[in-house]
Amino acid sequence: MSARLLLFTGKGGVGKTTLAAATATALAAGGRKALVVSTDPAHSLGDAFGVPLSGHVGEIDTPSAGILHALQVDPRALVDDAWRDLRGHLRTVLAGAGVDELDAEELTVLPGVEELLALSEVRRLAESGPWDVVVVDCGPTAETLRLLALPEAFASYLERLFPTHRRVVRGLLAGVAGSGTAEKWDATADALGRLAESLEQLRGLLTSPTTSVRLVLTPERVVAAETRRTVTALALQGIRVDGVVANRVVPHTGEDRGPAADWLRTRRAEQDAVLAELADLGSVREVAHRAAEPVGTAALLDVAEGLYRGRDPLDGGDAERQLLTVERTGEQQYTLRIALPVGDSSLDLARVGDDLAVTVDGRRRLIALPSLLKRCLVTGAELDDTGLAVRFAPDPDLWMR
Repeated sequence: MSARLLLFTGKGGVGKTTLAAATATALAAGGRKALVVSTDPAHSLGDAFGVPLSGHVGEIDTPSAGILHALQVDPRALVDDAWRDLRGHLRTVLAGAGVDELDAEELTVLPGVEELLALSEVRRLAESGPWDVVVVDCGPTAETLRLLALPEAFASYLERLFPTHRRVVRGLLAGVAGSGTAEKWDATADALGRLAESLEQLRGLLTSPTTSVRLVLTPERVVAAETRRTVTALALQGIRVDGVVANRVVPHTGEDRGPAADWLRTRRAEQDAVLAELADLGSVREVAHRAAEPVGTAALLDVAEGLYRGRDPLDGGDAERQLLTVERTGEQQYTLRIALPVGDSSLDLARVGDDLAVTVDGRRRLIALPSLLKRCLVTGAELDDTGLAVRFAPDPDLWMR
């Protein structure tokens, strides 16, 4: 059974690593078997604990005598270990198709492989380890969005290049190469099949009810705008966001007077205005700005106590929303509702065969239409409180078939 998977991300510099480490520390201190993993190339997780981390699972003592396990993923080592064999198979295919050996070598160095393998390592740990929960310190939001989109993108690429059915793959490989033994093509087909299966499992894990993303921000308009776009992009990929955390919220000054108090009062008023604008994203947890940098498990546990205030750190508080729902709105009239918090984002829709192409702020996803709507035409679309509502009516040319 897979562990509960909780991913932390946010714009660079907002304190996501500290809050991921604090959450994992609180979970371990509360008696849960917890593992905290960093896929952030900045390698800051060890700095938050004040101890060096490696690519092997290590132990960190917590103030309550609980044991927290921690790991810094080393994607370079994963490439050397896991990607070498498949690259060899792909070079065989390309060389058999007449691609120059040097070109074949370059073509098998695919962008994003390191990040994809890092995410696959997280899946392996979550599914095979003894942990109740795996907390992941991801990279900044832009890199994280690209990372979480990779399994679907790679799977689509693989499906187009090498069809699913194993015998078709074998025939394709034998056809383009024109030589070699059947065993060689079987081995290549098997390797590609394992990759496709791994990608499907990875996509399944990311969209599972046991997986969620927690977004960290500082109460600034630029950061809040990026957070809002991230919520929409993750919803578009079917990945659940279970909470938003506002870090470094300055304290109230009460009736104090003086330049410092006036500055804090003005800054807090600006932060409150930003937080009010995020109210539609649900309850936003707040973490006070601290005078000293929290380093080590004792300081991190104190941060977690201020963040969760006695509540279960795994309780995101937001109910899961179904991405797609279909309603009958009249005689042979249907509405497809897509639960996307679009807000002020730019939106574009297009029908591509049996799919609906939804593009939000330049991020595009093909959404497979339910069978009922494949024989319908799009008659309109609008945004409402539930997200995007797309209206359909039967296509006379297809409905009678």
